[in-house]
Amino acid sequence: MNYGISVLFRAIPLLMALFCFGYGTFIYVLGDDPSRLVAGPVVFSLGMICIALFATAATIIRQIIHTYGRNSKYALPIIAYLSAVITIIGGIVIFSTSDTPGAFVAGHVVAGVGLITTCVATAATSSTRFSLIPLNSKANGHDIPQEAFTDSQERLLKGVAVVASGAAWIWAFVLLGQSEIHPAYFVAGHVMIGLACICTSLIALVATIARQVRNVYSANERNRWPRLVLLMGTVSLFWGVFVIFADSSTTNGVIGYIMIGLGLVCYSISSKVILLAKIWRHEFKLSNRIPMIPILTALTCLFLAAFAFELGTIHEDYFIPARVLAGLGAICFTLFSIVSILESGTSTQ
Repeated sequence: MNYGISVLFRAIPLLMALFCFGYGTFIYVLGDDPSRLVAGPVVFSLGMICIALFATAATIIRQIIHTYGRNSKYALPIIAYLSAVITIIGGIVIFSTSDTPGAFVAGHVVAGVGLITTCVATAATSSTRFSLIPLNSKANGHDIPQEAFTDSQERLLKGVAVVASGAAWIWAFVLLGQSEIHPAYFVAGHVMIGLACICTSLIALVATIARQVRNVYSANERNRWPRLVLLMGTVSLFWGVFVIFADSSTTNGVIGYIMIGLGLVCYSISSKVILLAKIWRHEFKLSNRIPMIPILTALTCLFLAAFAFELGTIHEDYFIPARVLAGLGAICFTLFSIVSILESGTSTQ
């Protein structure tokens, strides 16, 4: 990877973050109707995921081009975790300082996005020793390199992702369990299910990176972790389709479109997990095609957003999924950058 390409791949997450921050702010300040007060903060919060993904990209690229130093090793994960903390706190503040249904939904979703950002930050942390993965992949044994994570550190990394994912699942079902109180619980609970699916997908990514760094990645894991991510994407996607067709109300349509978009993000994450699994001590000639997965999911999000925009001309409720799907498309495109970096790093070292 030359320096120019490395700058481009680091710029993509920042540009997508700028898009989410700018678009979310634009949506929010352009009016005061309830849909804008939901879509604005949610789209804005998606930019925080892009910031955490930038930290991941920069962590890996700097190791590939041999400019990785002590400052980067600690600063980049800290930036990612700060983004997660700010997002979670921001979500809590939104739903706790206003009693409107819109603020309730927006606040819970933003906090859920913060849990995803926490998992991405953990992936960035697990990537701080990415340079060991290509070396371990060429080895025959399972000797743990001296520079690798300890067993306790591996467990801690996976534990953070598991706790964030567990919190998202529990949060989701608590909200769904109170859906009789107000429709806002029903909406927030279903969207949180999709967010929990993404968090669970990121467990697979963190575990894959950490275990390959330690050179303890087994043959069974080459199938187990990709299947988990694909399962989560399928659950969110089909759950969204089911919700859409289960009831003709626009509320169900809003939920369904967003859950489909969240499922597509899971499929984007699968590209990273699949790539790392396929190239582990095996030759995979199609590895340079895997970055097409997040490109296709990004385009699908944008196509769905176009349909939702048209539905928005009929009913204002579709204003929200149209904007959120555009933000999710930005997340998928950012993941294209990450998987391209992984492909370059594992094929050139």
